Amino acid sequence: MSTVVRPDSLEGALAALAAGGRPRAGGLEPAGAAPAVDLTGIAGLHGTARSGDGGTRVGALTTVAALARLDGYPALSLTAGALATPQVRGTATVGGNLLQRSRCAYLGHPAFPAAHAPGRDCPSREGDHLHGVVFDTGGCASPHPSSLAVALLAHDAEVEAAGPDGTRTFPLAELYGTGDPLRDHLLSPDEVLTAVLLPAPVPGERAAHRRAAGRARAEWPLVEAVVRLLPGPGGTVGRAAVAAGSVARVPLRLPEVEEALAGAALDTGPGPRVAAALEAVAARTSPLPGTRYKAELLRATLLDTVERALRH
Repeated sequence: MSTVVRPDSLEGALAALAAGGRPRAGGLEPAGAAPAVDLTGIAGLHGTARSGDGGTRVGALTTVAALARLDGYPALSLTAGALATPQVRGTATVGGNLLQRSRCAYLGHPAFPAAHAPGRDCPSREGDHLHGVVFDTGGCASPHPSSLAVALLAHDAEVEAAGPDGTRTFPLAELYGTGDPLRDHLLSPDEVLTAVLLPAPVPGERAAHRRAAGRARAEWPLVEAVVRLLPGPGGTVGRAAVAAGSVARVPLRLPEVEEALAGAALDTGPGPRVAAALEAVAARTSPLPGTRYKAELLRATLLDTVERALRH
């Protein structure tokens, strides 16, 4: 078991990381000889607060359970409330969920010590990839596992990170880029994710979240979808945000579905434009042999989520 360092300030945490430590917060200690830097004693990383522009700052150590109770962001609270189990939601943190490792069956396996090494082929491509990507961009075949990232992407959220050069703020999508085959996020090892920044809530917003998963063991979703519908004139959709997870190395926005939903009538079912857009999403998938089922599962999950949001 590694040594545990417990700083009470962000500066102390950054110093410990610079000395080779690895961060922890929600109860999972990183493996290896490097010191574990316990972030839970840093008060500024906990809780939520409204900002001057009406948005909300969510500290990175805020629990998923607290996020499930956050007012004004139904897509996010629905997603957080469906994540894992009550025990996990009460302990897991927002930052930990966003920065978690992929669920690759070969990562850390003694028979595959170089599975994620530069220049090495992904062993799951010829082996177990039943839960893998359906939008294949090469390299690692494991989808990003964060449910919160899907909802936050639909909210156009930003993240705040502190490092040796100060604090920077950037769109959540840039935390993952286009999907590095060797990294699950692009935060530097000497940086700490300090907060998630949400825009102001939208009055009258409708939202839905669905996940296709085997719940007997509280598994990660096979496919996940988040839909936000912002009201427009005359009972129509003014703007839509649609995101999908567990299908690619990064959470994805689906612009063709968003465009099809703009102007759609609320309190009705999805029309032919939406159906055509969902077919287009399924058509542009590039599944592996073992993930072909996900193309139809994605289409069906999106359809169900859109209908729930439209009918509220």
